[in-house]
Amino acid sequence: MSVPAAPPRAPQGQPRKAALAAWIGSALEYYDFFIYGSAAALVFPKVFFDESDPANATLLSLATFGVAYAARPVGAFFLGHVGDRLGRRRIMVFTLVLMGLSTFLIGCLPSRDQVGSLAPVLLVLCRVLQGISAAGEQASAGSMTLEHAPAHRRAYFTSFTLSGTQAGQLLATLVFLPIAALPEDQLLSWGWRIPFWLSVVVAVVGYVIRRTLHETPEFSRQSAASEGVARLPLVVLLRDHWADVLRVIGGALVASVSTIFTVWALSYATSDAVGMDRSAMLWVGALANVVALGAIPLWARLADRIGRRPVFLTGAAGSALLMFGYLWAISTGSYPLTFVFGILAFGVVYSAANAVWPAFYGEMFPTRVRLSGMAIGTQIGFAVAGFAVTFAAQIAGPDGADWFAVALFTAALCVPPVIAGITARETRKVPTELLGERRTEAAGAEDVRPVGV
Repeated sequence: MSVPAAPPRAPQGQPRKAALAAWIGSALEYYDFFIYGSAAALVFPKVFFDESDPANATLLSLATFGVAYAARPVGAFFLGHVGDRLGRRRIMVFTLVLMGLSTFLIGCLPSRDQVGSLAPVLLVLCRVLQGISAAGEQASAGSMTLEHAPAHRRAYFTSFTLSGTQAGQLLATLVFLPIAALPEDQLLSWGWRIPFWLSVVVAVVGYVIRRTLHETPEFSRQSAASEGVARLPLVVLLRDHWADVLRVIGGALVASVSTIFTVWALSYATSDAVGMDRSAMLWVGALANVVALGAIPLWARLADRIGRRPVFLTGAAGSALLMFGYLWAISTGSYPLTFVFGILAFGVVYSAANAVWPAFYGEMFPTRVRLSGMAIGTQIGFAVAGFAVTFAAQIAGPDGADWFAVALFTAALCVPPVIAGITARETRKVPTELLGERRTEAAGAEDVRPVGV
Protein backbone atom coordinates (compact mmCIF):
# COMPACT_ATOMS: atom_id res chain seq x y z
CA MET A 1 0.00 0.00 0.00
CA SER A 2 1.39 3.39 -0.96
CA VAL A 3 1.72 6.06 1.69
CA PRO A 4 -0.95 8.77 1.30
CA ALA A 5 0.08 12.28 0.40
CA ALA A 6 0.59 14.62 3.31
CA PRO A 7 -2.65 16.32 4.34
CA PRO A 8 -3.13 20.03 3.70
CA ARG A 9 -1.92 22.33 6.41
CA ALA A 10 -4.60 23.63 8.74
CA PRO A 11 -4.65 27.34 9.55
CA GLN A 12 -2.62 28.11 12.67
CA GLY A 13 -4.51 27.63 15.89
CA GLN A 14 -7.08 25.27 14.39
CA PRO A 15 -6.31 22.34 16.75
CA ARG A 16 -7.09 24.55 19.76
CA LYS A 17 -10.11 26.10 18.05
CA ALA A 18 -11.41 22.64 17.13
CA ALA A 19 -10.94 21.52 20.75
CA LEU A 20 -12.82 24.63 21.98
CA ALA A 21 -15.63 24.04 19.47
CA ALA A 22 -15.87 20.42 20.60
CA TRP A 23 -15.84 21.46 24.26
CA ILE A 24 -18.55 24.09 24.08
CA GLY A 25 -20.79 22.04 21.80
CA SER A 26 -20.53 18.96 24.01
CA ALA A 27 -21.14 21.13 27.07
CA LEU A 28 -24.39 22.36 25.56
CA GLU A 29 -25.44 18.92 24.31
CA TYR A 30 -24.93 17.31 27.68
CA TYR A 31 -26.19 20.22 29.73
CA ASP A 32 -29.42 19.75 27.79
CA PHE A 33 -29.25 15.98 28.03
CA PHE A 34 -28.67 15.84 31.78
CA ILE A 35 -31.02 18.56 32.95
CA TYR A 36 -33.54 16.20 31.41
CA GLY A 37 -32.09 13.37 33.53
CA SER A 38 -32.38 15.41 36.73
CA ALA A 39 -35.91 16.49 35.83
CA ALA A 40 -36.89 12.90 34.92
CA ALA A 41 -35.79 11.74 38.37
CA LEU A 42 -37.14 14.64 40.46
CA VAL A 43 -39.92 16.48 38.61
CA PHE A 44 -41.41 14.83 35.52
CA PRO A 45 -43.20 11.98 37.37
CA LYS A 46 -45.44 14.64 38.94
CA VAL A 47 -45.71 17.00 35.96
CA PHE A 48 -46.28 14.65 33.02
CA PHE A 49 -47.47 11.36 34.53
CA ASP A 50 -50.21 10.04 36.82
CA GLU A 51 -49.40 11.00 40.40
CA SER A 52 -51.86 8.46 41.79
CA ASP A 53 -49.29 5.71 41.10
CA PRO A 54 -45.90 7.23 42.07
CA ALA A 55 -43.85 4.09 41.38
CA ASN A 56 -45.25 3.68 37.87
CA ALA A 57 -44.95 7.41 37.19
CA THR A 58 -41.26 7.29 38.12
CA LEU A 59 -40.71 4.22 35.94
CA LEU A 60 -42.39 5.90 32.94
CA SER A 61 -40.45 9.12 33.51
CA LEU A 62 -37.13 7.26 33.58
CA ALA A 63 -38.21 5.40 30.43
CA THR A 64 -38.54 8.73 28.60
CA PHE A 65 -34.91 9.38 29.54
CA GLY A 66 -34.06 6.20 27.65
CA VAL A 67 -36.16 7.13 24.60
CA ALA A 68 -33.44 9.52 23.42
CA TYR A 69 -30.95 6.69 23.50
CA ALA A 70 -33.24 4.58 21.33
CA ALA A 71 -33.37 7.43 18.79
CA ARG A 72 -29.60 7.85 18.77
CA PRO A 73 -28.70 4.83 16.58
CA VAL A 74 -31.19 6.03 13.95
CA GLY A 75 -29.66 9.48 13.99
CA ALA A 76 -26.17 7.97 13.88
CA PHE A 77 -26.81 6.17 10.57
CA PHE A 78 -28.03 9.38 8.92
CA LEU A 79 -25.61 11.86 10.49
CA GLY A 80 -22.65 9.52 10.12
CA HIS A 81 -23.35 9.17 6.39
CA VAL A 82 -23.68 12.93 5.91
CA GLY A 83 -20.59 13.68 7.99
CA ASP A 84 -18.42 11.29 5.98
CA ARG A 85 -19.83 12.61 2.69
CA LEU A 86 -19.98 16.36 3.32
CA GLY A 87 -17.68 17.01 6.26
CA ARG A 88 -17.52 17.21 10.05
CA ARG A 89 -18.26 20.93 10.44
CA ARG A 90 -21.76 20.77 8.94
CA ILE A 91 -22.82 18.06 11.35
CA MET A 92 -21.38 19.95 14.31
CA VAL A 93 -23.46 23.03 13.44
CA PHE A 94 -26.63 21.00 12.78
CA THR A 95 -26.48 19.04 16.03
CA LEU A 96 -25.96 22.21 18.07
CA VAL A 97 -29.01 23.95 16.59
CA LEU A 98 -31.24 20.87 16.91
CA MET A 99 -30.32 20.25 20.55
CA GLY A 100 -30.82 23.89 21.53
CA LEU A 101 -34.23 24.04 19.84
CA SER A 102 -35.57 20.75 21.24
CA THR A 103 -34.43 21.59 24.77
CA PHE A 104 -36.04 25.03 24.67
CA LEU A 105 -39.29 23.44 23.51
CA ILE A 106 -39.29 21.04 26.47
CA GLY A 107 -39.33 24.08 28.75
CA CYS A 108 -42.45 25.31 26.94
CA LEU A 109 -44.49 22.08 27.16
CA PRO A 110 -47.87 22.05 28.91
CA SER A 111 -48.33 19.71 31.88
CA ARG A 112 -50.56 16.65 32.15
CA ASP A 113 -53.08 18.68 34.16
CA GLN A 114 -53.37 21.12 31.23
CA VAL A 115 -53.58 18.83 28.18
CA GLY A 116 -53.88 15.31 29.56
CA SER A 117 -52.11 12.43 27.81
CA LEU A 118 -50.86 14.74 25.03
CA ALA A 119 -48.27 16.14 27.48
CA PRO A 120 -46.11 12.99 27.76
CA VAL A 121 -46.43 12.44 23.99
CA LEU A 122 -44.97 15.90 23.30
CA LEU A 123 -42.28 15.26 25.90
CA VAL A 124 -41.22 12.04 24.17
CA LEU A 125 -41.16 13.78 20.77
CA CYS A 126 -38.79 16.47 22.05
CA ARG A 127 -36.68 13.81 23.72
CA VAL A 128 -36.37 11.96 20.39
CA LEU A 129 -35.05 15.17 18.78
CA GLN A 130 -32.50 15.46 21.60
CA GLY A 131 -31.41 11.90 20.90
CA ILE A 132 -30.96 12.48 17.17
CA SER A 133 -28.85 15.54 17.91
CA ALA A 134 -26.67 13.74 20.46
CA ALA A 135 -26.14 10.91 17.94
CA GLY A 136 -23.92 13.08 15.79
CA GLU A 137 -22.41 15.42 18.36
CA GLN A 138 -19.63 13.44 20.00
CA ALA A 139 -18.69 11.53 16.83
CA SER A 140 -18.42 14.69 14.74
CA ALA A 141 -16.65 16.65 17.47
CA GLY A 142 -14.30 13.75 18.13
CA SER A 143 -13.52 13.30 14.43
CA MET A 144 -12.99 17.02 13.94
CA THR A 145 -10.62 17.31 16.90
CA LEU A 146 -8.71 14.11 16.16
CA GLU A 147 -8.10 15.10 12.53
CA HIS A 148 -6.88 18.58 13.53
CA ALA A 149 -4.69 17.40 16.44
CA PRO A 150 -0.91 16.83 16.35
CA ALA A 151 -0.32 13.08 15.98
CA HIS A 152 1.45 12.74 19.34
CA ARG A 153 -1.34 14.57 21.25
CA ARG A 154 -4.49 13.12 19.74
CA ALA A 155 -5.80 11.68 23.02
CA TYR A 156 -5.30 15.00 24.79
CA PHE A 157 -7.05 17.14 22.17
CA THR A 158 -9.94 14.72 21.64
CA SER A 159 -10.48 14.54 25.40
CA PHE A 160 -11.90 18.08 25.25
CA THR A 161 -15.05 16.55 23.79
CA LEU A 162 -15.56 14.61 27.02
CA SER A 163 -14.41 17.49 29.21
CA GLY A 164 -17.25 19.40 27.58
CA THR A 165 -19.61 16.55 28.40
CA GLN A 166 -18.62 16.68 32.07
CA ALA A 167 -18.84 20.47 32.09
CA GLY A 168 -22.35 20.19 30.69
CA GLN A 169 -23.31 17.74 33.41
CA LEU A 170 -21.79 20.03 36.03
CA LEU A 171 -23.60 23.05 34.64
CA ALA A 172 -26.86 21.10 34.57
CA THR A 173 -26.42 20.11 38.21
CA LEU A 174 -25.48 23.62 39.36
CA VAL A 175 -28.46 25.14 37.56
CA PHE A 176 -30.78 22.54 39.05
CA LEU A 177 -29.55 23.04 42.63
CA PRO A 178 -31.39 26.32 43.33
CA ILE A 179 -34.34 25.09 41.27
CA ALA A 180 -34.63 21.91 43.36
CA ALA A 181 -34.64 24.05 46.53
CA LEU A 182 -37.80 25.89 45.45
CA PRO A 183 -41.08 25.16 47.25
CA GLU A 184 -42.82 22.16 45.69
CA ASP A 185 -45.63 24.14 44.04
CA GLN A 186 -43.21 26.62 42.41
CA LEU A 187 -40.85 23.85 41.32
CA LEU A 188 -43.62 21.91 39.59
CA SER A 189 -45.36 24.90 38.02
CA TRP A 190 -42.58 27.06 36.54
CA GLY A 191 -39.25 26.45 38.28
CA TRP A 192 -38.27 23.30 36.37
CA ARG A 193 -38.67 25.13 33.03
CA ILE A 194 -35.88 27.68 33.64
CA PRO A 195 -32.91 25.29 33.09
CA PHE A 196 -34.36 24.25 29.73
CA TRP A 197 -34.79 27.85 28.57
CA LEU A 198 -31.24 28.80 29.60
CA SER A 199 -29.76 26.45 26.99
CA VAL A 200 -30.39 29.07 24.30
CA VAL A 201 -27.50 31.21 25.60
CA VAL A 202 -24.90 28.45 25.22
CA ALA A 203 -26.35 27.43 21.84
CA VAL A 204 -25.76 30.89 20.39
CA VAL A 205 -22.14 31.02 21.59
CA GLY A 206 -21.42 27.52 20.29
CA TYR A 207 -23.04 28.29 16.93
CA VAL A 208 -20.79 31.31 16.37
CA ILE A 209 -17.62 29.32 17.16
CA ARG A 210 -18.55 26.32 15.02
CA ARG A 211 -19.57 28.38 12.00
CA THR A 212 -16.03 29.81 11.77
CA LEU A 213 -14.25 26.46 12.13
CA HIS A 214 -12.30 25.08 9.15
CA GLU A 215 -12.86 21.58 7.81
CA THR A 216 -10.15 19.10 8.89
CA PRO A 217 -6.96 18.57 6.83
CA GLU A 218 -7.60 14.83 6.71
CA PHE A 219 -11.13 15.19 5.32
CA SER A 220 -9.91 17.78 2.81
CA ARG A 221 -7.14 15.41 1.70
CA GLN A 222 -9.62 12.54 1.35
CA SER A 223 -12.02 14.74 -0.64
CA ALA A 224 -9.23 15.81 -3.02
CA ALA A 225 -7.78 12.31 -3.48
CA SER A 226 -8.38 10.39 -6.68
CA GLU A 227 -10.78 7.97 -4.95
CA GLY A 228 -12.70 10.79 -3.23
CA VAL A 229 -14.99 10.25 -0.27
CA ALA A 230 -17.04 7.07 0.15
CA ARG A 231 -20.30 7.18 -1.80
CA LEU A 232 -21.87 4.78 0.69
CA PRO A 233 -19.81 5.01 3.89
CA LEU A 234 -22.03 2.48 5.67
CA VAL A 235 -21.28 -0.21 3.06
CA VAL A 236 -17.52 0.35 3.34
CA LEU A 237 -17.74 0.47 7.13
CA LEU A 238 -19.66 -2.79 7.58
CA ARG A 239 -17.67 -4.63 4.93
CA ASP A 240 -14.15 -3.64 5.93
CA HIS A 241 -14.41 -2.51 9.56
CA TRP A 242 -17.25 -4.56 11.11
CA ALA A 243 -15.03 -5.98 13.87
CA ASP A 244 -14.08 -2.50 15.05
CA VAL A 245 -17.73 -1.42 14.96
CA LEU A 246 -18.48 -4.31 17.32
CA ARG A 247 -15.61 -3.24 19.57
CA VAL A 248 -16.95 0.30 19.74
CA ILE A 249 -20.46 -0.97 20.53
CA GLY A 250 -19.04 -3.09 23.34
CA GLY A 251 -16.81 -0.30 24.60
CA ALA A 252 -19.65 2.23 24.60
CA LEU A 253 -21.57 0.15 27.15
CA VAL A 254 -19.29 1.69 29.77
CA ALA A 255 -21.59 4.73 29.54
CA SER A 256 -24.03 2.70 31.67
CA VAL A 257 -21.92 3.80 34.64
CA SER A 258 -22.77 7.42 33.86
CA THR A 259 -26.52 6.91 33.42
CA ILE A 260 -26.85 4.75 36.54
CA PHE A 261 -24.81 7.26 38.56
CA THR A 262 -26.58 10.34 37.21
CA VAL A 263 -30.20 9.18 37.10
CA TRP A 264 -30.96 5.92 38.91
CA ALA A 265 -28.73 6.53 41.92
CA LEU A 266 -30.23 10.02 42.31
CA SER A 267 -33.75 8.60 42.19
CA TYR A 268 -32.82 5.81 44.65
CA ALA A 269 -31.09 8.12 47.13
CA THR A 270 -34.02 10.55 47.29
CA SER A 271 -36.69 7.82 47.42
CA ASP A 272 -38.58 6.83 50.57
CA ALA A 273 -36.32 3.76 50.85
CA VAL A 274 -33.29 5.94 51.70
CA GLY A 275 -34.61 9.48 52.15
CA MET A 276 -31.47 11.50 51.40
CA ASP A 277 -31.78 15.19 50.60
CA ARG A 278 -32.07 15.89 46.85
CA SER A 279 -29.88 19.01 47.01
CA ALA A 280 -27.12 17.07 48.77
CA MET A 281 -27.25 14.35 46.12
CA LEU A 282 -27.05 16.94 43.36
CA TRP A 283 -23.91 18.24 45.07
CA VAL A 284 -22.39 14.74 44.88
CA GLY A 285 -22.78 14.88 41.10
CA ALA A 286 -21.50 18.44 40.94
CA LEU A 287 -18.31 17.74 42.90
CA ALA A 288 -17.67 14.50 40.99
CA ASN A 289 -17.88 16.44 37.75
CA VAL A 290 -15.50 19.12 39.05
CA VAL A 291 -12.97 16.39 39.79
CA ALA A 292 -13.63 14.83 36.36
CA LEU A 293 -12.81 18.13 34.65
CA GLY A 294 -9.32 17.88 36.11
CA ALA A 295 -8.94 14.12 35.76
CA ILE A 296 -9.93 13.79 32.08
CA PRO A 297 -7.02 15.78 30.56
CA LEU A 298 -4.59 14.06 32.93
CA TRP A 299 -5.80 10.59 31.89
CA ALA A 300 -5.64 11.71 28.24
CA ARG A 301 -2.04 12.90 28.61
CA LEU A 302 -1.19 9.54 30.15
CA ALA A 303 -2.85 7.78 27.18
CA ASP A 304 -0.61 9.78 24.82
CA ARG A 305 2.40 8.45 26.76
CA ILE A 306 1.53 4.81 27.47
CA GLY A 307 -1.32 4.02 25.10
CA ARG A 308 -5.11 4.06 24.90
CA ARG A 309 -5.80 0.46 25.95
CA PRO A 310 -4.40 0.45 29.51
CA VAL A 311 -6.14 3.73 30.40
CA PHE A 312 -9.48 2.61 28.95
CA LEU A 313 -9.28 -0.75 30.73
CA THR A 314 -8.53 0.98 34.04
CA GLY A 315 -11.68 3.06 33.67
CA ALA A 316 -13.96 0.20 32.63
CA ALA A 317 -12.85 -2.38 35.18
CA GLY A 318 -12.45 0.13 38.01
CA SER A 319 -15.93 1.59 37.46
CA ALA A 320 -17.48 -1.89 37.68
CA LEU A 321 -15.96 -2.40 41.12
CA LEU A 322 -16.59 1.07 42.52
CA MET A 323 -20.29 1.07 41.62
CA PHE A 324 -20.77 -1.46 44.45
CA GLY A 325 -19.11 0.93 46.88
CA TYR A 326 -21.11 3.94 45.71
CA LEU A 327 -24.54 2.32 45.87
CA TRP A 328 -23.68 0.70 49.20
CA ALA A 329 -22.74 4.11 50.58
CA ILE A 330 -26.10 5.51 49.48
CA SER A 331 -27.91 2.56 51.11
CA THR A 332 -26.35 3.47 54.45
CA GLY A 333 -27.65 7.04 54.21
CA SER A 334 -24.17 8.33 55.05
CA TYR A 335 -23.41 11.60 53.28
CA PRO A 336 -19.61 11.46 53.83
CA LEU A 337 -19.36 7.93 52.40
CA THR A 338 -21.60 8.82 49.48
CA PHE A 339 -19.49 11.87 48.62
CA VAL A 340 -16.20 9.93 48.86
CA PHE A 341 -17.32 6.96 46.76
CA GLY A 342 -19.19 9.16 44.29
CA ILE A 343 -16.16 11.36 43.61
CA LEU A 344 -13.79 8.40 43.43
CA ALA A 345 -16.03 6.31 41.17
CA PHE A 346 -17.34 8.94 38.79
CA GLY A 347 -14.88 11.79 39.14
CA VAL A 348 -11.63 9.81 39.03
CA VAL A 349 -11.91 6.23 37.77
CA TYR A 350 -14.75 6.51 35.25
CA SER A 351 -12.93 9.54 33.82
CA ALA A 352 -10.15 7.24 32.58
CA ALA A 353 -12.50 5.55 30.11
CA ASN A 354 -14.21 8.84 29.33
CA ALA A 355 -10.95 10.64 28.58
CA VAL A 356 -9.59 8.15 26.11
CA TRP A 357 -12.55 6.77 24.18
CA PRO A 358 -12.77 9.58 21.54
CA ALA A 359 -9.21 8.81 20.44
CA PHE A 360 -9.48 5.07 21.13
CA TYR A 361 -12.60 4.62 18.97
CA GLY A 362 -11.77 7.23 16.33
CA GLU A 363 -8.34 5.77 15.65
CA MET A 364 -9.87 2.41 14.73
CA PHE A 365 -11.24 3.85 11.48
CA PRO A 366 -9.85 5.61 8.39
CA THR A 367 -10.97 9.14 7.53
CA ARG A 368 -13.61 8.17 4.98
CA VAL A 369 -15.69 6.15 7.50
CA ARG A 370 -14.48 7.56 10.83
CA LEU A 371 -17.57 9.58 11.67
CA SER A 372 -19.92 6.75 10.65
CA GLY A 373 -17.92 4.19 12.61
CA MET A 374 -17.80 6.30 15.76
CA ALA A 375 -21.42 7.45 15.53
CA ILE A 376 -23.01 4.07 14.80
CA GLY A 377 -20.83 2.11 17.21
CA THR A 378 -21.17 4.50 20.13
CA GLN A 379 -24.86 5.20 19.70
CA ILE A 380 -25.88 1.54 19.66
CA GLY A 381 -23.87 1.04 22.83
CA PHE A 382 -25.21 4.25 24.35
CA ALA A 383 -28.78 3.14 23.56
CA VAL A 384 -28.29 0.16 25.87
CA ALA A 385 -26.75 2.48 28.46
CA GLY A 386 -29.74 4.81 28.27
CA PHE A 387 -32.25 2.06 28.97
CA ALA A 388 -30.02 0.70 31.72
CA VAL A 389 -31.79 3.20 33.98
CA THR A 390 -35.19 1.66 33.20
CA PHE A 391 -33.87 -1.87 33.68
CA ALA A 392 -32.25 -0.83 36.95
CA ALA A 393 -35.59 0.52 38.21
CA GLN A 394 -37.13 -2.89 37.56
CA ILE A 395 -34.20 -4.89 38.92
CA ALA A 396 -34.30 -2.87 42.14
CA GLY A 397 -37.62 -4.51 43.05
CA PRO A 398 -41.03 -3.11 43.97
CA ASP A 399 -39.62 -0.90 46.73
CA GLY A 400 -36.64 0.19 44.59
CA ALA A 401 -34.17 -0.73 47.32
CA ASP A 402 -32.14 -3.67 45.91
CA TRP A 403 -28.98 -1.67 45.24
CA PHE A 404 -26.75 -4.77 45.09
CA ALA A 405 -28.67 -6.16 42.11
CA VAL A 406 -28.29 -2.82 40.32
CA ALA A 407 -24.55 -2.72 41.07
CA LEU A 408 -24.18 -6.28 39.77
CA PHE A 409 -26.13 -5.34 36.63
CA THR A 410 -23.88 -2.30 36.07
CA ALA A 411 -20.75 -4.41 36.56
CA ALA A 412 -22.04 -6.91 33.98
CA LEU A 413 -22.44 -4.08 31.48
CA CYS A 414 -18.75 -3.21 32.03
CA VAL A 415 -17.60 -6.66 30.85
CA PRO A 416 -17.99 -5.94 27.08
CA PRO A 417 -15.92 -2.73 27.38
CA VAL A 418 -13.15 -4.72 29.06
CA ILE A 419 -13.25 -7.30 26.24
CA ALA A 420 -13.20 -4.50 23.65
CA GLY A 421 -10.16 -2.95 25.32
CA ILE A 422 -8.27 -6.25 25.49
CA THR A 423 -8.89 -7.19 21.84
CA ALA A 424 -8.34 -3.75 20.25
CA ARG A 425 -5.10 -2.65 18.60
CA GLU A 426 -2.92 0.00 20.20
CA THR A 427 -2.85 3.03 17.86
CA ARG A 428 -0.87 5.57 19.88
CA LYS A 429 2.09 5.58 17.46
CA VAL A 430 0.18 5.26 14.17
CA PRO A 431 0.35 8.42 11.96
CA THR A 432 -3.03 10.12 11.58
CA GLU A 433 -3.15 9.61 7.80
CA LEU A 434 -2.60 5.84 8.23
CA LEU A 435 -5.20 5.21 10.94
CA GLY A 436 -7.53 2.35 10.05
CA GLU A 437 -5.99 1.91 6.60
CA ARG A 438 -5.01 -1.75 6.93
CA ARG A 439 -7.98 -2.89 4.85
CA THR A 440 -8.16 -0.19 2.22
CA GLU A 441 -6.63 -2.34 -0.49
CA ALA A 442 -9.79 -4.47 -0.36
CA ALA A 443 -11.99 -1.47 -1.08
CA GLY A 444 -13.58 -1.48 -4.50
CA ALA A 445 -13.67 1.48 -6.85
CA GLU A 446 -17.46 1.31 -6.93
CA ASP A 447 -17.61 2.47 -3.28
CA VAL A 448 -16.10 5.91 -3.80
CA ARG A 449 -16.49 9.00 -5.90
CA PRO A 450 -15.23 12.60 -5.72
CA VAL A 451 -17.14 15.08 -3.56
CA GLY A 452 -20.03 16.74 -5.36
CA VAL A 453 -20.50 14.01 -7.99
